[in-house]
Amino acid sequence: METRLKTRVWVQAFLRRLELDGYMAALLSRGDEDAGAVLVKVNRFSDGCRVYTQVRDESGDLAWLSGTGGALVSEAEADAYIDRQRGYDADIWVVEVEDPKGNYGIDGPILED
Repeated sequence: METRLKTRVWVQAFLRRLELDGYMAALLSRGDEDAGAVLVKVNRFSDGCRVYTQVRDESGDLAWLSGTGGALVSEAEADAYIDRQRGYDADIWVVEVEDPKGNYGIDGPILED
């Protein structure tokens, strides 16, 4: 099991790493500073979007679920998914990564639904 950082610290480091890797990214929604869930919207513009939900695997390690499924969806569908999740939990952090070339890959394993 990995050491857990406060969500605020994890998000700050994530945004900085994206910047260093040359990606434009924005914090769309700030959640609970200590333990809020994180959603990452990867925006490939005309190709569509995917939203990843941060989860923990059986061992307690960081992993991701593709909340919008395996295929890219429209930005409106991605935003609707995010809005639904925020309706369930107002403490969610939302980060958008702009990836027009389709090069970005989320760090960590992606779990199957």
